[in-house]
Amino acid sequence: MKGDDGTAPVPGRPPGRTGARAWRARAARGAARLRGWGGVAAMAVACGLTAALTLVPLSHGGPGRPAVSGADSALPVRADTCQDPEASLPPSTADGPSVDAIKARGKLVVGVDQNSYRWGYRNPATGRLEGFDIDLARAIAEDILGSRDAVIFRAVPTNQRITALENGTVDLVVRTMTINCKRIEQVAFSTAYFQAGQQVLAPEDSPVTGYDASLKGKRVCSAEGSTAYEALARNSFGAVYRDAHDDRPEDEDVHTVPNQLDCLVRLQLGEVDAVVTDNALAAGQAAQDPAVELKGKPFTTEYYGVAAKLGNDDLVRRVNAVLVDYRKGPWTKAYDRWLRPVLPGIAGPPAPKYRTN
Repeated sequence: MKGDDGTAPVPGRPPGRTGARAWRARAARGAARLRGWGGVAAMAVACGLTAALTLVPLSHGGPGRPAVSGADSALPVRADTCQDPEASLPPSTADGPSVDAIKARGKLVVGVDQNSYRWGYRNPATGRLEGFDIDLARAIAEDILGSRDAVIFRAVPTNQRITALENGTVDLVVRTMTINCKRIEQVAFSTAYFQAGQQVLAPEDSPVTGYDASLKGKRVCSAEGSTAYEALARNSFGAVYRDAHDDRPEDEDVHTVPNQLDCLVRLQLGEVDAVVTDNALAAGQAAQDPAVELKGKPFTTEYYGVAAKLGNDDLVRRVNAVLVDYRKGPWTKAYDRWLRPVLPGIAGPPAPKYRTN
């Protein structure tokens, strides 16, 4: 069933390894504890729990299977020889197998978030998906199909972005997805369209001061499959950041969660002490809840890219062609509308880098 903006849920099993009933029970137990966080926080928790119930893991495959592998495929770059993961294929407006399949369907299918405030979230007043990533996805649809509305949005959990592309459930993922050496072996990225960095989010009165020794003994949340989790795995500073049954059916989904906003819910319920995530996302969450704030400084430099299935080179080149024009004006317009109020001081988009081999 689709919403008025073409949103379609991702097929799969019911959400949350503890089940929907357990989620509702946790929400009920935590309701009284949320009074000190204010109405905005309560709304954020409600939205977060709702999203957790609707953003379901992907099945193996799915109806439609929209993505089509291109015949002229560039080989993925090996992680052990990776020098510049942000370098992408040169832009081109020429059609190919992937673009032809999208045109024949008449819709671009894009994996997005629906609970990251100002990036990809559902406006409660209109029911439509909005945000910086949503604007970019619509610009790509307009270029390929001639209409910003010729797009089907599929809400994809953080830990299922790559699977959604591999299964052919979506053509593209536009969802604050960091380009790195590990991921370019799994998916094909466009040139970078935003620069971010990992940072710590915690209550204002927390003794946590950032990504440092103040995390020792603290319960820290991150999203499964995220670069934040990878950073904690490299150096947790003594924090508790894994669940007792990670990657097992009985996974508690407390310290590691399917969706990044679930971490804010855990923080508000008092189940964790801090969150590690991209500062671009954390800034939006701090805007939702004035009782939390960013701690310390960003400790990584990361670039977001639009992801496609490996081998869909004509689609990647087409996205890069869209980004050439998008950087000249629409990017700033989207930034001013969605991100400047919560993430000021960014002069413009990253300069594109292109592969020469």
